[in-house]
Amino acid sequence: MSLFTELNRRNVFRVGAAYAVAAWLLIQVAETIFPLFGFDDSPARIVVIVLAIGFLPTLVFAWAFEMTPEGLKKEKDVDRSQSITRYTSEKLDRTILVVLVLALGYFAFDKFVLNEQRQAALERQADERLASATEQARQLGRTEALAGVNQGDKSIAVLPFVDMSSDKDQEYMSDGIAEELLNLLAKIPELRVISRSSAFSYKGKDIRLAQVAEELNVSHILEGSVRKAGNRIRITAQLIEAQSDSHLWSETYDRTLDDIFAIQDEISATVVEQLKIKLLGETLRVRETNPEAYALYLRARHLHSQGSPEAYQQANALYKQAVAVDPDYAAAWAGLANNYLTQANKSLLQADEAYTLARAAAEKALAIDPDYALAFSHLGWIAMAHDNDPALAASFFERAMKLDPGNPDIISNAASLLFFLGRSQESIALNEYANARDPVNPVGFSNTGYLYIVVGRLEDSVAAYEEALRLRPDYLGAHYNMGTALLLMGKPEAALAAMQKEQYTVYRLLGEAVTYHALGDSRASDAALAEVIEKYEAEWAFNIAYVLAYRNEADRAFEWLEKAVEYRDTGLVEVMAKPEFANIHDDPRWLPFLESVGKAPAQLAAIEFKVSLPE
Repeated sequence: MSLFTELNRRNVFRVGAAYAVAAWLLIQVAETIFPLFGFDDSPARIVVIVLAIGFLPTLVFAWAFEMTPEGLKKEKDVDRSQSITRYTSEKLDRTILVVLVLALGYFAFDKFVLNEQRQAALERQADERLASATEQARQLGRTEALAGVNQGDKSIAVLPFVDMSSDKDQEYMSDGIAEELLNLLAKIPELRVISRSSAFSYKGKDIRLAQVAEELNVSHILEGSVRKAGNRIRITAQLIEAQSDSHLWSETYDRTLDDIFAIQDEISATVVEQLKIKLLGETLRVRETNPEAYALYLRARHLHSQGSPEAYQQANALYKQAVAVDPDYAAAWAGLANNYLTQANKSLLQADEAYTLARAAAEKALAIDPDYALAFSHLGWIAMAHDNDPALAASFFERAMKLDPGNPDIISNAASLLFFLGRSQESIALNEYANARDPVNPVGFSNTGYLYIVVGRLEDSVAAYEEALRLRPDYLGAHYNMGTALLLMGKPEAALAAMQKEQYTVYRLLGEAVTYHALGDSRASDAALAEVIEKYEAEWAFNIAYVLAYRNEADRAFEWLEKAVEYRDTGLVEVMAKPEFANIHDDPRWLPFLESVGKAPAQLAAIEFKVSLPE
């Protein structure tokens, strides 16, 4: 009889298989159970060693002994004719099958249940460690930041007031009053006021005021509520000191709508008093108007902030109603001008029509109030973006900044003109100043990121766009411009990945046209550019021109620059700054073209524009 046959007859193989399966199951259970009692890996390791040591003796035991009806006997003492190894082998087979089923069941349980629980526990532990570290860093940073802003720094964020009206239909009033107070306080040079876009980003969010103060880096917060019923209005306002999270002042005003302006004056005066600010000029006063016109104005401004085409149309109608009630309401005329400009910038109205209407409304505001700063700013934008008259734009912006030096909208427009004049470093300084007062507004980071591209600060540009996307993941154009920075850094693969995340279709196609060219895929580049030309020629001629310039197609680039002039493409205001035109800067046609559109370096240098940061 062969050795294999004898091993099989004595069930050595079956005993070994049963031992191995049972040992594996025991090891898995040990590894699961021991940690629950706080043990480290040592006990489980001992189990593995003991079971491994016991394997060979078990096989020897199976060879030397045999199970009989009288019990366990040495194999040599058993009469072969009385052997029951066949029945024992069947029992062992059943035992192996049962253990295998248990092992497979445990494996499935461990794989799909326990493993998920362990992973979830690990993730919770990691989150807890991260949260703990973040909170420690936050507390340290908050302590340092607030220590800085509270030692002599006067800063405040005016949060949107809560609509407490029974029908919850007075949001325009609660938002409008908060914004009016913000604009009023922003006129104080000694007070750093966070702009509307950042302060109002916390609207409707359940977040601690201390955290808001930390994120905005302010020492004080003004919040409140508005309840309006008929001609009665109740306004509650409270001033909070951020570091101690304590109320410095709180007041409730229960008046009629006729007193709305007096209430705002009282609140602003109290804030100034509480912050121990000495006004160098006259006491701050809200521009008064007819209460009905004021309500229409607030509703129009509220609709404008919603940003939809329908909302802009409704805002126009309400602004017109406001000036019909009070023809001398300068703020409503300026608001109407701004609404028309927004419709022009978003191609919701034909450009010539929109700019004509905006100019008339802004001029009407100045005829009523010759010192209305925003109206000058609106005229400056029209001169810059539509009339191609940067010298006139400069005069308007200088006047606007002199009248209201801390206004973020005016600062942003002035920064744009500096950029178009080729004074990028000065433009960056203004944008960074605005970002400090608007720290959670993605628009500011996007604008600054683009300027960083122009001056070659490409890594800073990528960081700025990452911040813009963190604040608003769907921000249009951010992925495209980040891709441009990456492309100029010599990272075309990363640039293409960024471009293809862009949600604005035309920007994505423009980005693919340049990045595929950089990657040597001319067919894909041509396809993307052809789609832009087919669908967007009239609106995007300037952009098509710089794509062609980047691809070293100088003749076609100049053809499309001429088309941009023909289509009155507003992109031409930045023709000097676009880095994609670098390949045709040495072309003899470049300088004459710049001169023809008033963008030659000598022409821009001759334009005087004196602007400085507010102190």
